[in-house]
Amino acid sequence: MKNFDIHTVETAEASAAKMLDDINRAYGFIPNLYGIFAESPAALRAYMTMGKIFDESSFSATERQLVILAVSRYNECDYCMAAHTVVAGMQKVPTDVIEAIREDRPIGDDRLEALRTFATAVVQRRGWVSDDDISAFLAAGFSRAQILEVVLGVSFKTLSNYTNHVADTILDEAFESGAWSPVAKRLAS
Repeated sequence: MKNFDIHTVETAEASAAKMLDDINRAYGFIPNLYGIFAESPAALRAYMTMGKIFDESSFSATERQLVILAVSRYNECDYCMAAHTVVAGMQKVPTDVIEAIREDRPIGDDRLEALRTFATAVVQRRGWVSDDDISAFLAAGFSRAQILEVVLGVSFKTLSNYTNHVADTILDEAFESGAWSPVAKRLAS
């Protein structure tokens, strides 16, 4: 049974309500994912904190969105794929990069492809990446610190991907232009 409430400032407990109010002021609305996270103020705080910390990483906005999209693609999270397609577009991530990730095909830029490949390997292998994976990532011009920042991005996005899977989060109207569904869902319909 996936009957999770999508909390508002009025329905959430006080600590979560304050965070939702801040989100509403920042975005002009409260995305459904945040409303679901508000069921647990600790989970909402963890997600918001991890997001802020990932934003402080050495990756550019494009690189951060690439990690987020690659993780969401591998985890088949239709909500996060849609939301971050829209966010990536707002952050001027090249359309061909976004589409390559959505369609699970190589990115034309070798450095960005190395980042996508490594982020996907971290998720796919649950962190047990090979020496070759690390060497290829470093050879593309990334650092050892960025290996750990990829793990941070994977952790951040896995939290929302799994929450969306558990709660079957309804896509917000604001993200409908980025709607996406996993191959398994498309084949089943």
